[in-house]
Amino acid sequence: MKKSIAIVLGVLVTVSTVLAGTTKGEKPAFEIDTKASKVNWTGKKVTGEHTGYLLLGNGIVNVEKNAVTGAKVNMDMNSIVCTDLTNEEYNKKFVGHLKSDDFFSVEKHPVSTFEITSVKPAANGQYTVKGNLSIKGITHEISFPAKINVDKNLVKASGTAKIDRTKWDIRYGSGKFFASLGDNMIYDEFEISFDIVAKANESLTLK
Repeated sequence: MKKSIAIVLGVLVTVSTVLAGTTKGEKPAFEIDTKASKVNWTGKKVTGEHTGYLLLGNGIVNVEKNAVTGAKVNMDMNSIVCTDLTNEEYNKKFVGHLKSDDFFSVEKHPVSTFEITSVKPAANGQYTVKGNLSIKGITHEISFPAKINVDKNLVKASGTAKIDRTKWDIRYGSGKFFASLGDNMIYDEFEISFDIVAKANESLTLK
C-alpha cells in the first residue's frame, strides 16, 4: 500500500515538473515591440494606388520549441498614415475619409486585431500563417506566406496578405455594389504587410 502511494506521488511530481517546465521554458511569451513593428497597406484604384501604414497598439507572440505557435496583435486604427500624398491638406482629407464610415469606421472601431491560429512550414524556408482578422467588428480567416525568425529573446516576422475589403463591409467605390463608377472605381482587393518584432517578456501570463 505504502509502495503504491509512493509510486502515485512520484508520478504526480514528475507530471507537475514537466508541466512547469513546459509552461516556463518551452512556451515563453514575446511582447510586441510597438516602436519597431507596423502594418503597411496598399490600396489600388483604376487611376493608380495609395500606400501607407498603421501602428500596433500591443500584442503577444507565443513560442514553443523555438517556433511561433500563435499570436494576437492589436492594430491602432487611429494611427493610419498615407505615405504617397505630398499635399498636406489633401493627405489629411484622404486619411480622414479612410477613418470615416465609408471605410474603417475608426470612431466606432478604433482597434482591429489579427490572431494567428496556425503556423506551418512551407517552401523556400517560409511559413504559411493562418489567422482571424477582425476589422469593424467583423472577423474572417486569412492565410498568407511569411518569413519568421525566432531567436532566444527576439522574434521577427514579415508577410503580405491580399484580402477582399468587401468581406469586412468596406464597400465604398466597389464595382460589386455600385454601377457606372468609371475611373472612380476602387479595387476590392488590397494588401496588408506585417512587419513584426517581439521581445521575450517573462512577466507575461500565457493563456
